[in-house]
Amino acid sequence: MLAMAEANGEVALQDSDALVKEIERTRANLAQTIDTLAERVSPASVTKRAVERVREQVSKPPVQIGAAALTVVTLALVVWRLRRR
Repeated sequence: MLAMAEANGEVALQDSDALVKEIERTRANLAQTIDTLAERVSPASVTKRAVERVREQVSKPPVQIGAAALTVVTLALVVWRLRRR
């Protein structure tokens, strides 16, 4: 049995096998957390999420109508400029 101080200042008794298992669990949890964070900040993941958000926005009817209107206005300006030459 080992005497171990807890975060709250109390002393808990643990055997060495239990302590080793707890350390292994903590390491596994930490490794999983690091892997999750690495995946979230990787450039490929960030790009993928950004593309998904753009696709979601573009699929909305008001955005499609706005894009169509912008296209029509742009084409009208191009035609107008070409005729003024």
